[in-house]
Amino acid sequence: MGRSEVFFSNPQLSNSHIVTRYLIHVYIASSLLFVTPLGFLFKLYSGPGQWWFNGYGAGVLYEIFWILVVFFFIPTRKSTNRIPFWVFTVTSTLEILQLYHPWLLEKIRSYFLGRALIGTTFTWWDFPHYAIGCMIGWLLIKRMSVSICKSGLS
Repeated sequence: MGRSEVFFSNPQLSNSHIVTRYLIHVYIASSLLFVTPLGFLFKLYSGPGQWWFNGYGAGVLYEIFWILVVFFFIPTRKSTNRIPFWVFTVTSTLEILQLYHPWLLEKIRSYFLGRALIGTTFTWWDFPHYAIGCMIGWLLIKRMSVSICKSGLS
């Protein structure tokens, strides 16, 4: 009896696995549908506290967005601690690259989406907000991973 036969010989196990994976993807997609427009709203906000919403609040949501995107493709219990670390590392590297103006980055920044995704100016105050966003994102995916753990997926 092959491995797939053993796995699928128990309909409850295979259905539980599929349903759990589906529900996690639905939850991640729902979270992205909330965080993404809110991030753009923060970026375009022009009322009181505009400086914080446009720069730092959007930065918090930026980190959460990328954590959710990566977790959508790697929804495992093991990845819940690794994803926020790597998202913080990559986005911090992008922040530091804003000190330089190579041709490729300038080309990307010439579009609104490029400016929104990789930024245009360097500021040290982005780092604490990235860390806050990573902590919130970590809490979100950690909560989602509880259902993975209960179902036996890892």
